[in-house]
Amino acid sequence: MAAEVVGQVAPAERGATRIADRVIAKIAARAAREALWSLPEEAAPPHATVSVHRDAARVRVSLELDYPSDIGGQCGAVRRHVAERVQALAGMDVPEVAVQVERLHSAQTRAAAQGRTR
Repeated sequence: MAAEVVGQVAPAERGATRIADRVIAKIAARAAREALWSLPEEAAPPHATVSVHRDAARVRVSLELDYPSDIGGQCGAVRRHVAERVQALAGMDVPEVAVQVERLHSAQTRAAAQGRTR
C-alpha cells in the first residue's frame, strides 16, 4: 500500500466533471452542421436543445434542408453523427436524437430568384 500524503484527496473522493447542457447543445448543433455540409446558403444554422439525465443526453435538433432531396437520409445522417460526436466529445450516451425539419428550401425557387430558370 502506498502511504497517503497529507493534504491530497483520494481520486474516488475528488468528484466528477459535469458538462453544462448548453455545451452539449453546442456540440450537437455543430455535429448537425457537419453532417449537412451542403446546407442552403439562406438556411439558418441547425439549433439543438438537450435534456441531460445522469450520463445520458436526449437531443432535439432543428434544421432547414434543400428540397427536393433525400430528407429521410439526411435526417438519419444527422441522428448518427450527432450521437457519435456527443458520445466522443462529452462521454455521454445519446439514446435519442429527434430531428425537426423547420423549413425546406426549393432549389428551383432559389435558381429563379437568381435569374436561372428553365
